[in-house]
Amino acid sequence: MTTTVGTTVRHGLGIIATIVRIVGLVIVAVLVAHIVLTLLEANPANFLTEYVSSWAGQLNLGLGNLFVPAQPKLAVTLNYGVAAILWLVLTTVVVRLLRRV
Repeated sequence: MTTTVGTTVRHGLGIIATIVRIVGLVIVAVLVAHIVLTLLEANPANFLTEYVSSWAGQLNLGLGNLFVPAQPKLAVTLNYGVAAILWLVLTTVVVRLLRRV
């Protein structure tokens, strides 16, 4: 009976790890999409651009003004790029911890 419980717990943690990985990758995708839309000078009044920008602003881990270079495109690339990398690293660490349990 203990083997069944252990297997069920491991399976459940595997599912949670997969969900965490998917959520982390979606967050990284939103941040990267914001960078790309900014670099390509997408219309800021467009619904999609506004939507991505608002989500990216909420998910940037407070790093929206970490670097303040004179060029706005460079600022967005650096700040949101660092946030995307941090999300990717944090997600990877949490997923590995969950899979080791």
